[in-house]
Amino acid sequence: MLRFVVMKYINYILILFGATVAMYAKAGANQSQELLVVGIVMLMLGIYRVSKQVPSKNNNDD
Repeated sequence: MLRFVVMKYINYILILFGATVAMYAKAGANQSQELLVVGIVMLMLGIYRVSKQVPSKNNNDD
């Protein structure tokens, strides 16, 4: 149970940190492409991990 809670917070931290890094990399005049890619990858990884845990709407148990 504790592991599930910890993993949930890790997913949210990945999303927040990834979005922050991506916005920071895009904000400067001297943009860093590598930093932007790392931020987007972290953001997408967090979103993917959260969406894996959401149950499907169409639950056909007939």
